[in-house]
Amino acid sequence: MSEPAIKYRLIKKEKHTGARLGEIITPHGTFPTPMFMPVGTLATVKTMSPEDLKEMNAGIILSNTYHLWLRPGDELIKKAGGLHKFMNWDQPILTDSGGFQVFSLSDMRNITEEGVHFRHHLNGSKLFLSPEKAIQIQNNLGSDIMMSFDECPPFNESYDYVKKSVERTSRWAERGLNAHENPATQGLFGIVQGAGFEDLRRQSAKDLMSMDFPGYSIGGLSVGESKEEMNRVLDFTASVLPENKPRYLMGVGAADSLIDGVIRGIDMFDCVLPTRIARNGTCMTSAGRLVVKNAQYAEDFRPLDEKCDCYVCQNYTRAYIRHLIKCDETFGIRLTSYHNLYFLIKLMENVRTAIMNDNLLEFSAAFKEEYGFNKANARAF
Repeated sequence: MSEPAIKYRLIKKEKHTGARLGEIITPHGTFPTPMFMPVGTLATVKTMSPEDLKEMNAGIILSNTYHLWLRPGDELIKKAGGLHKFMNWDQPILTDSGGFQVFSLSDMRNITEEGVHFRHHLNGSKLFLSPEKAIQIQNNLGSDIMMSFDECPPFNESYDYVKKSVERTSRWAERGLNAHENPATQGLFGIVQGAGFEDLRRQSAKDLMSMDFPGYSIGGLSVGESKEEMNRVLDFTASVLPENKPRYLMGVGAADSLIDGVIRGIDMFDCVLPTRIARNGTCMTSAGRLVVKNAQYAEDFRPLDEKCDCYVCQNYTRAYIRHLIKCDETFGIRLTSYHNLYFLIKLMENVRTAIMNDNLLEFSAAFKEEYGFNKANARAF
Protein backbone atom coordinates (compact mmCIF):
# COMPACT_ATOMS: atom_id res chain seq x y z
CA MET A 1 0.00 0.00 0.00
CA SER A 2 1.40 3.41 -1.02
CA GLU A 3 2.14 6.18 1.47
CA PRO A 4 -0.69 8.70 1.89
CA ALA A 5 -0.22 12.00 0.07
CA ILE A 6 -0.98 14.00 3.22
CA LYS A 7 0.54 13.26 6.62
CA TYR A 8 0.09 15.01 9.95
CA ARG A 9 2.82 15.16 12.58
CA LEU A 10 1.77 16.12 16.10
CA ILE A 11 4.56 18.09 17.79
CA LYS A 12 2.94 19.16 21.05
CA LYS A 13 -0.40 19.32 22.83
CA GLU A 14 -1.13 22.35 24.99
CA LYS A 15 -1.52 21.49 28.67
CA HIS A 16 -4.67 23.46 29.46
CA THR A 17 -6.70 23.23 26.22
CA GLY A 18 -7.29 20.98 23.23
CA ALA A 19 -4.83 23.02 21.14
CA ARG A 20 -2.15 21.19 19.15
CA LEU A 21 1.07 22.23 17.52
CA GLY A 22 1.92 20.23 14.45
CA GLU A 23 2.80 20.19 10.80
CA ILE A 24 1.21 18.85 7.64
CA ILE A 25 3.39 17.21 5.03
CA THR A 26 2.20 17.48 1.42
CA PRO A 27 3.70 16.76 -2.03
CA HIS A 28 4.47 20.49 -2.38
CA GLY A 29 6.00 21.08 1.02
CA THR A 30 5.33 21.10 4.74
CA PHE A 31 3.51 23.82 6.65
CA PRO A 32 3.09 24.38 10.40
CA THR A 33 -0.25 24.21 12.19
CA PRO A 34 -2.40 25.86 13.41
CA MET A 35 -2.46 27.79 10.11
CA PHE A 36 -4.76 30.32 8.43
CA MET A 37 -5.04 29.77 4.67
CA PRO A 38 -5.56 32.74 2.33
CA VAL A 39 -8.32 32.14 -0.21
CA GLY A 40 -7.47 32.31 -3.92
CA THR A 41 -10.91 31.55 -5.37
CA LEU A 42 -10.02 31.93 -9.06
CA ALA A 43 -6.39 30.76 -8.84
CA THR A 44 -5.29 34.06 -7.32
CA VAL A 45 -5.52 35.63 -3.88
CA LYS A 46 -7.05 38.96 -4.85
CA THR A 47 -4.38 41.63 -5.56
CA MET A 48 -1.60 39.42 -4.13
CA SER A 49 1.30 37.88 -6.04
CA PRO A 50 2.77 34.49 -5.12
CA GLU A 51 5.86 36.37 -3.95
CA ASP A 52 3.73 38.47 -1.57
CA LEU A 53 2.20 35.33 -0.08
CA LYS A 54 5.58 33.69 0.44
CA GLU A 55 6.91 36.88 2.01
CA MET A 56 4.13 36.76 4.64
CA ASN A 57 4.71 33.02 5.26
CA ALA A 58 1.43 31.78 3.83
CA GLY A 59 2.20 28.06 4.02
CA ILE A 60 -0.82 26.97 1.97
CA ILE A 61 -3.55 28.67 -0.04
CA LEU A 62 -7.07 27.63 -1.03
CA SER A 63 -8.71 27.65 -4.45
CA ASN A 64 -12.30 27.01 -5.46
CA THR A 65 -13.40 23.96 -7.41
CA TYR A 66 -16.77 25.34 -8.51
CA HIS A 67 -15.44 28.64 -9.84
CA LEU A 68 -12.42 27.09 -11.59
CA TRP A 69 -14.63 24.44 -13.17
CA LEU A 70 -16.68 27.23 -14.76
CA ARG A 71 -13.75 29.55 -15.56
CA PRO A 72 -11.29 28.75 -17.11
CA GLY A 73 -12.20 25.04 -16.84
CA ASP A 74 -10.43 22.19 -15.09
CA GLU A 75 -9.41 20.57 -18.38
CA LEU A 76 -7.53 23.70 -19.40
CA ILE A 77 -5.78 23.83 -16.02
CA LYS A 78 -4.82 20.17 -16.43
CA LYS A 79 -3.30 21.00 -19.84
CA ALA A 80 -1.30 23.78 -18.19
CA GLY A 81 0.29 21.19 -15.88
CA GLY A 82 -2.08 21.60 -12.96
CA LEU A 83 -3.02 24.47 -10.69
CA HIS A 84 0.46 24.92 -9.20
CA LYS A 85 2.03 25.59 -12.61
CA PHE A 86 -0.97 27.51 -13.93
CA MET A 87 -0.78 30.08 -11.12
CA ASN A 88 2.99 29.84 -10.45
CA TRP A 89 2.59 28.66 -6.85
CA ASP A 90 4.98 25.89 -5.83
CA GLN A 91 3.68 25.40 -2.28
CA PRO A 92 0.63 23.46 -1.02
CA ILE A 93 -2.85 24.15 -2.40
CA LEU A 94 -6.20 23.04 -0.98
CA THR A 95 -9.35 22.97 -3.11
CA ASP A 96 -12.85 22.85 -1.71
CA SER A 97 -15.41 20.58 -3.37
CA GLY A 98 -17.74 23.22 -4.76
CA GLY A 99 -20.53 21.99 -2.50
CA PHE A 100 -20.81 25.19 -0.50
CA GLN A 101 -21.06 27.34 -3.64
CA VAL A 102 -23.76 25.09 -5.10
CA PHE A 103 -25.87 25.61 -1.98
CA SER A 104 -25.03 29.27 -1.35
CA LEU A 105 -24.98 30.77 -4.85
CA SER A 106 -27.92 29.01 -6.50
CA ASP A 107 -31.51 29.29 -5.30
CA MET A 108 -32.70 26.98 -8.06
CA ARG A 109 -31.32 23.57 -7.13
CA ASN A 110 -32.62 20.05 -6.94
CA ILE A 111 -30.81 17.63 -4.64
CA THR A 112 -30.99 13.99 -5.65
CA GLU A 113 -29.09 10.90 -4.58
CA GLU A 114 -26.98 11.19 -7.72
CA GLY A 115 -25.96 14.79 -7.08
CA VAL A 116 -27.25 18.34 -7.42
CA HIS A 117 -28.95 19.97 -10.41
CA PHE A 118 -28.63 23.75 -10.24
CA ARG A 119 -28.17 26.93 -12.24
CA HIS A 120 -24.94 28.70 -13.20
CA HIS A 121 -24.71 31.71 -10.87
CA LEU A 122 -23.65 34.03 -13.70
CA ASN A 123 -25.66 33.04 -16.79
CA GLY A 124 -28.39 30.76 -15.44
CA SER A 125 -27.44 27.72 -17.54
CA LYS A 126 -28.23 24.26 -16.18
CA LEU A 127 -25.42 22.46 -14.35
CA PHE A 128 -25.02 19.16 -12.52
CA LEU A 129 -22.43 18.30 -9.89
CA SER A 130 -22.02 14.85 -8.36
CA PRO A 131 -19.47 13.45 -5.88
CA GLU A 132 -17.63 11.80 -8.77
CA LYS A 133 -17.60 14.97 -10.87
CA ALA A 134 -16.32 17.09 -7.96
CA ILE A 135 -13.44 14.64 -7.44
CA GLN A 136 -12.66 14.47 -11.16
CA ILE A 137 -12.43 18.26 -11.34
CA GLN A 138 -10.07 18.33 -8.34
CA ASN A 139 -7.96 15.51 -9.80
CA ASN A 140 -7.56 17.67 -12.91
CA LEU A 141 -6.69 20.73 -10.81
CA GLY A 142 -3.95 18.74 -9.04
CA SER A 143 -4.37 20.29 -5.58
CA ASP A 144 -2.50 18.73 -2.66
CA ILE A 145 -5.63 18.55 -0.47
CA MET A 146 -9.10 17.92 -1.92
CA MET A 147 -12.52 18.05 -0.29
CA SER A 148 -15.35 15.55 -0.50
CA PHE A 149 -18.59 16.74 -2.11
CA ASP A 150 -21.13 17.37 0.62
CA GLU A 151 -24.39 19.12 1.33
CA CYS A 152 -24.11 22.13 3.63
CA PRO A 153 -27.58 22.40 5.19
CA PRO A 154 -28.67 25.63 6.91
CA PHE A 155 -27.73 25.61 10.60
CA ASN A 156 -31.35 25.93 11.73
CA GLU A 157 -32.82 23.18 9.52
CA SER A 158 -35.01 20.55 11.19
CA TYR A 159 -33.49 17.48 12.81
CA ASP A 160 -35.14 15.14 10.30
CA TYR A 161 -33.80 17.08 7.33
CA VAL A 162 -30.27 17.29 8.72
CA LYS A 163 -30.29 13.56 9.56
CA LYS A 164 -31.13 12.65 5.96
CA SER A 165 -28.58 15.19 4.72
CA VAL A 166 -25.81 13.74 6.88
CA GLU A 167 -26.60 10.21 5.71
CA ARG A 168 -26.48 11.32 2.07
CA THR A 169 -23.25 13.25 2.62
CA SER A 170 -21.68 10.07 4.04
CA ARG A 171 -22.77 8.11 0.97
CA TRP A 172 -21.42 10.85 -1.27
CA ALA A 173 -18.11 10.80 0.63
CA GLU A 174 -17.72 7.07 -0.06
CA ARG A 175 -18.51 7.56 -3.74
CA GLY A 176 -15.96 10.37 -3.96
CA LEU A 177 -13.34 8.23 -2.26
CA ASN A 178 -13.95 5.45 -4.79
CA ALA A 179 -13.70 7.93 -7.68
CA HIS A 180 -10.40 9.45 -6.49
CA GLU A 181 -7.73 8.66 -9.09
CA ASN A 182 -4.59 10.11 -7.46
CA PRO A 183 -4.47 9.07 -3.77
CA ALA A 184 -0.66 8.89 -3.84
CA THR A 185 -0.33 12.57 -4.83
CA GLN A 186 -3.56 14.17 -3.59
CA GLY A 187 -5.12 13.78 -0.15
CA LEU A 188 -8.92 13.73 0.10
CA PHE A 189 -10.59 14.99 3.29
CA GLY A 190 -14.05 14.03 4.53
CA ILE A 191 -16.39 16.82 5.71
CA VAL A 192 -18.29 16.42 8.98
CA GLN A 193 -21.80 17.90 8.85
CA GLY A 194 -24.76 17.78 11.23
CA ALA A 195 -25.68 21.43 11.90
CA GLY A 196 -26.05 21.97 15.68
CA PHE A 197 -27.08 18.40 16.57
CA GLU A 198 -24.49 16.57 18.67
CA ASP A 199 -25.63 13.05 17.80
CA LEU A 200 -25.66 13.83 14.07
CA ARG A 201 -22.22 15.44 14.20
CA ARG A 202 -20.89 12.39 15.99
CA GLN A 203 -22.56 10.06 13.51
CA SER A 204 -21.14 12.02 10.59
CA ALA A 205 -17.65 11.86 12.10
CA LYS A 206 -18.02 8.13 12.79
CA ASP A 207 -19.15 7.42 9.22
CA LEU A 208 -16.22 9.33 7.74
CA MET A 209 -13.62 7.90 10.12
CA SER A 210 -14.68 4.40 9.05
CA MET A 211 -13.50 5.36 5.54
CA ASP A 212 -10.06 6.37 6.88
CA PHE A 213 -9.66 9.73 5.16
CA PRO A 214 -6.20 11.35 5.57
CA GLY A 215 -7.87 14.40 7.13
CA TYR A 216 -11.23 15.72 8.31
CA SER A 217 -13.02 19.02 7.80
CA ILE A 218 -15.81 20.50 9.86
CA GLY A 219 -18.37 22.17 7.62
CA GLY A 220 -21.68 23.90 8.13
CA LEU A 221 -20.40 26.45 10.65
CA SER A 222 -19.90 30.22 10.40
CA VAL A 223 -23.12 30.27 8.35
CA GLY A 224 -25.07 32.69 10.52
CA GLU A 225 -25.13 30.95 13.90
CA SER A 226 -23.73 32.73 16.96
CA LYS A 227 -20.10 32.29 17.98
CA GLU A 228 -21.32 30.59 21.15
CA GLU A 229 -23.20 28.07 19.04
CA MET A 230 -20.19 27.47 16.81
CA ASN A 231 -17.94 26.86 19.81
CA ARG A 232 -20.52 24.54 21.33
CA VAL A 233 -20.52 22.42 18.16
CA LEU A 234 -16.72 22.45 17.98
CA ASP A 235 -16.51 21.27 21.60
CA PHE A 236 -18.24 17.99 20.79
CA THR A 237 -17.07 17.59 17.19
CA ALA A 238 -13.32 18.23 17.09
CA SER A 239 -12.69 16.06 20.14
CA VAL A 240 -13.98 12.90 18.44
CA LEU A 241 -11.77 13.26 15.36
CA PRO A 242 -8.52 11.26 15.16
CA GLU A 243 -5.47 12.76 16.83
CA ASN A 244 -3.19 11.59 14.03
CA LYS A 245 -5.07 13.40 11.24
CA PRO A 246 -5.48 17.12 10.38
CA ARG A 247 -8.66 18.94 11.45
CA TYR A 248 -9.90 21.76 9.25
CA LEU A 249 -12.63 24.27 10.16
CA MET A 250 -14.03 25.63 6.92
CA GLY A 251 -14.88 29.27 6.26
CA VAL A 252 -13.76 30.89 9.52
CA GLY A 253 -11.55 34.00 9.57
CA ALA A 254 -12.47 36.34 12.44
CA ALA A 255 -9.48 36.62 14.76
CA ASP A 256 -11.31 35.56 17.93
CA SER A 257 -12.89 32.58 16.17
CA LEU A 258 -9.47 31.41 14.98
CA ILE A 259 -8.19 31.37 18.55
CA ASP A 260 -11.39 29.74 19.85
CA GLY A 261 -11.07 27.05 17.17
CA VAL A 262 -7.43 26.35 18.03
CA ILE A 263 -8.34 26.00 21.72
CA ARG A 264 -10.77 23.26 20.65
CA GLY A 265 -8.20 21.37 18.58
CA ILE A 266 -8.53 22.82 15.07
CA ASP A 267 -5.42 22.87 12.84
CA MET A 268 -6.50 24.67 9.65
CA PHE A 269 -8.76 27.60 8.79
CA ASP A 270 -9.71 29.56 5.68
CA CYS A 271 -11.91 32.54 4.90
CA VAL A 272 -12.38 35.30 2.33
CA LEU A 273 -12.94 37.75 5.21
CA PRO A 274 -9.50 39.46 5.34
CA THR A 275 -9.43 40.30 1.62
CA ARG A 276 -13.17 41.02 1.34
CA ILE A 277 -13.20 43.63 4.09
CA ALA A 278 -9.88 45.03 2.84
CA ARG A 279 -11.60 46.02 -0.39
CA ASN A 280 -13.86 48.28 1.67
CA GLY A 281 -10.93 49.83 3.52
CA THR A 282 -11.45 47.82 6.72
CA CYS A 283 -8.29 46.65 8.46
CA MET A 284 -7.56 44.24 11.29
CA THR A 285 -5.16 45.72 13.83
CA SER A 286 -3.89 44.76 17.27
CA ALA A 287 -6.23 47.42 18.69
CA GLY A 288 -9.25 46.21 16.74
CA ARG A 289 -11.16 47.16 13.63
CA LEU A 290 -9.93 50.21 11.71
CA VAL A 291 -11.85 51.61 8.72
CA VAL A 292 -9.04 53.53 7.07
CA LYS A 293 -11.26 55.28 4.51
CA ASN A 294 -12.99 57.21 7.30
CA ALA A 295 -12.40 60.98 7.39
CA GLN A 296 -10.60 60.88 10.74
CA TYR A 297 -7.57 59.31 9.05
CA ALA A 298 -7.14 61.96 6.33
CA GLU A 299 -4.13 63.48 8.13
CA ASP A 300 -3.06 60.44 10.15
CA PHE A 301 0.53 59.67 9.23
CA ARG A 302 0.86 56.60 11.42
CA PRO A 303 0.90 53.06 10.03
CA LEU A 304 -2.29 50.98 10.02
CA ASP A 305 -1.02 49.18 13.13
CA GLU A 306 1.93 50.54 15.08
CA LYS A 307 2.62 47.06 16.48
CA CYS A 308 2.71 45.39 13.06
CA ASP A 309 5.96 44.69 11.21
CA CYS A 310 4.43 43.88 7.83
CA TYR A 311 5.61 45.53 4.60
CA VAL A 312 2.61 47.85 4.55
CA CYS A 313 3.00 49.11 8.11
CA GLN A 314 6.71 49.62 7.62
CA ASN A 315 6.26 51.78 4.52
CA TYR A 316 2.85 53.46 4.25
CA THR A 317 0.61 55.69 6.33
CA ARG A 318 -3.10 55.64 7.06
CA ALA A 319 -3.46 58.98 5.26
CA TYR A 320 -1.87 57.65 2.07
CA ILE A 321 -3.83 54.39 2.07
CA ARG A 322 -7.06 56.34 2.69
CA HIS A 323 -6.26 58.59 -0.25
CA LEU A 324 -5.73 55.57 -2.54
CA ILE A 325 -8.96 53.88 -1.52
CA LYS A 326 -11.03 57.07 -1.77
CA CYS A 327 -9.66 57.46 -5.32
CA ASP A 328 -10.43 53.81 -6.22
CA GLU A 329 -6.75 53.07 -6.76
CA THR A 330 -6.09 49.33 -6.81
CA PHE A 331 -2.83 49.78 -4.93
CA GLY A 332 -4.79 50.86 -1.85
CA ILE A 333 -6.75 47.59 -1.84
CA ARG A 334 -3.53 45.69 -2.39
CA LEU A 335 -2.03 47.32 0.72
CA THR A 336 -5.05 46.67 2.97
CA SER A 337 -5.33 43.09 1.68
CA TYR A 338 -1.65 42.43 2.31
CA HIS A 339 -1.91 43.80 5.85
CA ASN A 340 -5.04 41.82 6.77
CA LEU A 341 -3.63 38.53 5.48
CA TYR A 342 -0.34 39.17 7.25
CA PHE A 343 -2.23 39.99 10.46
CA LEU A 344 -4.00 36.61 10.54
CA ILE A 345 -0.97 34.60 9.47
CA LYS A 346 1.12 36.36 12.13
CA LEU A 347 -1.64 35.75 14.68
CA MET A 348 -1.40 32.03 14.00
CA GLU A 349 2.37 32.21 14.38
CA ASN A 350 1.90 33.81 17.80
CA VAL A 351 -0.72 31.19 18.67
CA ARG A 352 1.78 28.44 17.83
CA THR A 353 4.31 30.07 20.15
CA ALA A 354 1.69 30.23 22.91
CA ILE A 355 0.93 26.53 22.48
CA MET A 356 4.64 25.73 22.74
CA ASN A 357 4.80 27.77 25.96
CA ASP A 358 1.55 26.31 27.38
CA ASN A 359 -0.01 29.76 27.79
CA LEU A 360 -2.63 29.88 25.04
CA LEU A 361 -5.46 30.87 27.39
CA GLU A 362 -3.45 33.81 28.71
CA PHE A 363 -2.52 34.81 25.16
CA SER A 364 -6.17 34.58 24.11
CA ALA A 365 -7.37 36.75 26.99
CA ALA A 366 -4.73 39.42 26.37
CA PHE A 367 -5.33 39.48 22.61
CA LYS A 368 -9.11 39.76 22.94
CA GLU A 369 -8.80 42.51 25.53
CA GLU A 370 -6.48 44.60 23.36
CA TYR A 371 -8.49 43.95 20.18
CA GLY A 372 -11.65 45.06 21.93
CA PHE A 373 -13.67 41.86 21.81
CA ASN A 374 -14.57 42.30 25.46
CA LYS A 375 -16.21 45.70 24.96
CA ALA A 376 -19.98 46.08 24.74
CA ASN A 377 -21.20 45.87 21.13
CA ALA A 378 -17.72 44.81 19.99
CA ARG A 379 -17.31 44.07 16.29
CA ALA A 380 -15.04 41.29 15.13
CA PHE A 381 -13.84 43.21 12.06
